[in-house]
Amino acid sequence: MVRIICLLIGYVFGLFQTAYFYGKAHGIDIRQHGSGNAGTTNTLRVLGTKAGLIVFAGDCLKCMAAVWLVRLLFGGTYHNIIYLLCLYAGAGAILGHNYPFYLKFRGGKGIAATAGMVLSFQPWFILTGVLLFFVPFFTTHLVSLGSLLVYAGLMIQLVIFGQTGFFAEMTQGQLIEMYLLFGCLLVLAYWKHRENIVRLLHGNERKTYLLKKNKVQAEGEQTEKEQTEKEQTEKE
Repeated sequence: MVRIICLLIGYVFGLFQTAYFYGKAHGIDIRQHGSGNAGTTNTLRVLGTKAGLIVFAGDCLKCMAAVWLVRLLFGGTYHNIIYLLCLYAGAGAILGHNYPFYLKFRGGKGIAATAGMVLSFQPWFILTGVLLFFVPFFTTHLVSLGSLLVYAGLMIQLVIFGQTGFFAEMTQGQLIEMYLLFGCLLVLAYWKHRENIVRLLHGNERKTYLLKKNKVQAEGEQTEKEQTEKEQTEKE
């Protein structure tokens, strides 16, 4: 029961759609522009670097807040499985971010929320996340590549830490539960990035820069999206 409560706590926090609200405050629905994704990358491309950073911070903080609340509520009673409960809270926040019910389940891809989970879960995981994301990003400018590498790297690190006694108070069964839960998040992340993966394999994935050229690219994405919708309408 406590696991479900932690998942629900996370989902409620995850419902705060930073990109959507920020876009509305500036007169647009971010889901109708660029790639149509309500997340950091699309916001950065459409509205600029400042907007992207604000959205990233908001999505990080909502997941961190969920994890902190779970620690506060259950850290004393369930101290032996608190890492597992925090992971449930983080998973809930990612689900809330990706599938907000009041936006017809059209949210983001959960990467910024995942960053918030990592930041509040265990400090040792932060360095891995930073290296696996920013090294590929600054060398290739491919956000999706960094995001996918982060998930794979964190999955490996979680298993290594678990099997070498880092989570000493947890049983092997609880460790396996934690691996499976994070594995589900990994699969979800890769599923949400399935179109990006196809473009990566074909070498035509969109690049993202911390510069104004993102606006030109976003306009190109919007044109491409409108053309696709037009073709689908004509077929119907």
